[in-house]
Amino acid sequence: MTSNNQKPCSESRLRVRYAETDQMGVVYHANYFVWFEVGRVDLLRRLGFNYKDMEAQDGCRIAVADARCRYKSPAFYDDQILVRTHIRNVRSSMIHFGYEVLRETDGALLAEGETTHIVTDAKMRIISMPDKYLQAFRAAIDKSRLLQETT
Repeated sequence: MTSNNQKPCSESRLRVRYAETDQMGVVYHANYFVWFEVGRVDLLRRLGFNYKDMEAQDGCRIAVADARCRYKSPAFYDDQILVRTHIRNVRSSMIHFGYEVLRETDGALLAEGETTHIVTDAKMRIISMPDKYLQAFRAAIDKSRLLQETT
């Protein structure tokens, strides 16, 4: 569960598109996982790299092994959404991300979730991630902890 005092490593803003809603005008549940990916990609960019570079330059992929979402309140068409993404844990062959999805206008918590990824090569064999990524992920965790301790 994401702690309300956990400092985000990345914040992504988006607006709910009509195509993301069901007949009742409520965001379809699977879209939250798409938004988690938006947050994850933004976090990686903020750390100075991206999925494309990990795959092309280092033959490293991070495959989803587990994904969870707890829905708290509905999102609707045209809502402005904030996705907060942070790294919960990292090991040489695993990364665990946490997410909070909020409506920007009123700060309502819409959902919270997590994804766990295994590090693989192109043939989906588990490998250790290159040190440059492991160091970046660990530094992000340490920064979040430091911020949390100072507040």
